[in-house]
Amino acid sequence: MPDPGLVQMVPVLLFAAVFVGLLAGYSVALTLAGVSLIFAFAGMAAGVFMPSDLGFMPGRLFGIITNQTLIAVPLFVFMGVVLEKTRIAELLLESLSQLMGRIPGGLGLAVVLVGALLAASTGIVGATVVTMGLISLPTMLKQGYDPRFATGVISATGTLGQIIPPSIALVLLGDVLGNAYQRAQLSQGVMAPKTVSVGDLFAGALMPGLLLVGLYLAYVAWTALATPERTPPARAVGDARPSIGQLLKGLLPPLVLVVIVLGSIIGGFATPTEAAGLGAAGSVCLAFAYRAMSLQILREVSESTLKTTAMVFFILIGASLFSLVFRGYGGEALIHEWFNHMPGGMWGALAIVMLVIFLLGFMLDFIEIIFVVIPIVGPVLLAMGVDPIWLGVMIAVNLQTSFLTPPFGFALFYLRGVTPPSIPTSDMYRGVVPFVCIQLLLLVIVALWPSLATWLPNLLYH
Repeated sequence: MPDPGLVQMVPVLLFAAVFVGLLAGYSVALTLAGVSLIFAFAGMAAGVFMPSDLGFMPGRLFGIITNQTLIAVPLFVFMGVVLEKTRIAELLLESLSQLMGRIPGGLGLAVVLVGALLAASTGIVGATVVTMGLISLPTMLKQGYDPRFATGVISATGTLGQIIPPSIALVLLGDVLGNAYQRAQLSQGVMAPKTVSVGDLFAGALMPGLLLVGLYLAYVAWTALATPERTPPARAVGDARPSIGQLLKGLLPPLVLVVIVLGSIIGGFATPTEAAGLGAAGSVCLAFAYRAMSLQILREVSESTLKTTAMVFFILIGASLFSLVFRGYGGEALIHEWFNHMPGGMWGALAIVMLVIFLLGFMLDFIEIIFVVIPIVGPVLLAMGVDPIWLGVMIAVNLQTSFLTPPFGFALFYLRGVTPPSIPTSDMYRGVVPFVCIQLLLLVIVALWPSLATWLPNLLYH
């Protein structure tokens, strides 16, 4: 019979083995599932893992396939890809750049504003970064912008899709946290558990997301005033300032789409899944209205949506198997025991979790962190009395930094693909440092004033 102390540490070894596999570059879904099965079969052979625990897997697979909330994922992805490939986003960025380019830092301010609107209409970080990199970066460099600052503001603004709803990250996080919240209540003997929905997280993330946009704008304006040579005003942006009609043509359609999608969710008129369907249909209507839709574009959009959705669900299946084996070895009880003996109580445990998520963001993608880490620590933190909406927003803000932190800052990788070779990658890394600090500042602000995340959901739904 294996040593009980060693068996108790198996969940830690399981997590470490998965982490090593991911760092080695193996497929996320296959690593999660494969390593978990190896540990499960080894535990069965040693008599320390119950084979019946794996019997819950078919029910979990069926639950994933029939999950109504997760249907919003392909629909929101479809909406974002349509707006990206039909040049609706480009028209908006060109108009605002022409309007604001003649003031110091004007192009930087335009990039932040357009990035915020694209985040609210697409929620896809890669599409936003590449689109703004292709359109605005050459103009910023031509006008004499510091390459470090230009690449930093584009990369950071592209990540706003993580926190500003409707965000794919919030959809996935809402589903995972909702399940964790119900488990936490059931473990406390609550037979009629309350729920936290994706709509709650959308409402909770709205104010912090707008605050982050404001902090970005303030930093760009401060940079323009303190070091004007880094953000010179444009001598000429295009042939002339855009007319009101041109500006409205670029601004109004995506803004109306955002208001319809987000307003229907927050107002309680539609579920996130229904609103996602409305957004997908609306984006197609906009594309036809702009005469930008073709059969070839529709095929590209559908293929991109299929690949992204398949990737998300494949990882979710692997993560479900991982969490099943992790709990089968008593991992959740082990985490609960560690947190209860941690100095500082709930705040100490929360601080450790936030630090771990931030550090994992240097190595892992946000989807991996949501599906692997949150199911482990979420129920324990929620059982300790942490507000689920506040926790979800804190995690979302924290995960946003993973797109900017080296060595695997995905926003930097996206931008690197459209950046001239004359700009070294080291300059791009230095350029995002102030924005990572701003994101961490927002995390501290939300931690100190939880009402920023809880006020709107309580006002709307309670």
